[in-house]
Amino acid sequence: MPRARDPNRDKAFEIYKKHEGRIQNREISKLLNVSEKTISGWKCKDKWNEKVNGVLQKNTEYSKHKKNKKTKVDVEEVNQVMKNPELTDKQRLFCIYYVRCFNAVKAYQKAYRCSYQTAASGAYRMLENDRVKSEIYKLKQNRLNREFLSEEDIFQKYMDIAFADITDYVSFGTEEVPVMSMYGPVKVENSKTGRKEVLKQVINVVRFKDSSEIDGTILAEVKQGRDGASIKLGDRMKALQWLSDHMDMATAEQKAKIEQIKAKTEQIKNNDNDDGEDGVVIVNDAPKDIGYSDTEISSDIQQQDN
Repeated sequence: MPRARDPNRDKAFEIYKKHEGRIQNREISKLLNVSEKTISGWKCKDKWNEKVNGVLQKNTEYSKHKKNKKTKVDVEEVNQVMKNPELTDKQRLFCIYYVRCFNAVKAYQKAYRCSYQTAASGAYRMLENDRVKSEIYKLKQNRLNREFLSEEDIFQKYMDIAFADITDYVSFGTEEVPVMSMYGPVKVENSKTGRKEVLKQVINVVRFKDSSEIDGTILAEVKQGRDGASIKLGDRMKALQWLSDHMDMATAEQKAKIEQIKAKTEQIKNNDNDDGEDGVVIVNDAPKDIGYSDTEISSDIQQQDN
């Protein structure tokens, strides 16, 4: 039976619409006493930004609109940078590339057409240039204003990915279940009472939580394969690196929160395999029609390649 829709879901959107999108997820969560992750999930699934901006259209129309919008944004960014006489042509290119990918090395490589080694050293110096920093800040603010996003929103999303708790998405543990045969539960005689009792065993179980209860924007992949259903979280190590490179975007509260969980960061690094696997995969290979597995079916948690 489908789960009843949470009435706070519609209330949350009404609050967001009332503020014309200029309210943080954290503020809405406080007003409704709902977790910030839940608000973030509703915002993504229900397409709040599109509804508020009035651009929710059919897929074909939206794709065309998105392409035209991207072209318009690119032209606006180029025109803005070209008006800055204090920058060289290469510096202008660097600024444009940087606000698209937020990766200084990649932006430097594309602007200067150089090797990775050269870009790695040059990118740092470029970001130390006050004129370049000022132009990048202007471009970032203009882009964020167009998308009704704040730097705090973006930083928070990377925090959610980096410090995602797997128990928000699955529950796992052990259960005592009957030992099954082709004729049903196996029964054995109790030596003390002389009565036949169902033979039981302890098994490992993994259960996915309902999609309405989780923030789906943190998931990189959900699939049904030969070995069962699996979900994959976003790449935590890449998110951690992004956070490290963009601490200037964090609020005081976000910085304090990161300080509190620095110890967990090291634990995450140590738990990752040496072969550089990224992301976390949860595999549930139990059949769909039962809530547990028997002796021939196992449920496990494992790392796996992309």
